[in-house]
Amino acid sequence: MSLSKRMRAMLALKPKTDDPIPLADAVGILKSFPATKFDQTVEVHMRLGIDPKQADQIIRGSLVLPHGIGKSKRVVVFAKGNLAEDAKAAGAEAVGGDDLAKRIKEGWTDFDVCIAAPDMMGLVGPLGKVLGPRGLMPSPRAGTVTADISKTVGEYKAGKVEFRNDPTGIVHAVVGKASFDPSQLVANVRAFVDHIQSLQPSSVRGQFVRSVSISATMTPGIMVAG
Repeated sequence: MSLSKRMRAMLALKPKTDDPIPLADAVGILKSFPATKFDQTVEVHMRLGIDPKQADQIIRGSLVLPHGIGKSKRVVVFAKGNLAEDAKAAGAEAVGGDDLAKRIKEGWTDFDVCIAAPDMMGLVGPLGKVLGPRGLMPSPRAGTVTADISKTVGEYKAGKVEFRNDPTGIVHAVVGKASFDPSQLVANVRAFVDHIQSLQPSSVRGQFVRSVSISATMTPGIMVAG
């Protein structure tokens, strides 16, 4: 398969080996790649020394990055009373109870995050068949089952990042846009890597973070030194 002119240009700028390089240098190379007609999303990928089949080694959670991710997420909230009012005031796209559950059961999933007050989980639980496969099921571990509705909605509207390791033990996350200043991307990637390192399960022996790379939507990956 022949490579496009753009891909050949990027490979010429990329380090000749996959040896990891300092984060600032990796971001600099990523920023030097030919531009596209859209603002590419930048991601970090971390290969971890975990056994994804072991429940106590699952790496999952959420994080507010220093400079956001350049995108506001669409948020729906299961809440009632004052908490429902808090969700609306914080900018949630949809807030409700039985009515919202009915819409989702009928297949509506046009949102990025689903948040639920603790007393609404009895209503939300049966929606697992719809929300679960899409990664939208509220979870205390991810911080999406919470009584602090206003703060949580605000964080996700600002671009809070959720993450969970895939079946091969790799964690992927959005860390910004190609248009970000290099210093913003460096700060976001460093914050994410440091946070993942802080989550090392006690049952993991040996090297926890095995490799880190960054890439944009239409670029090759660049290995980053931890």
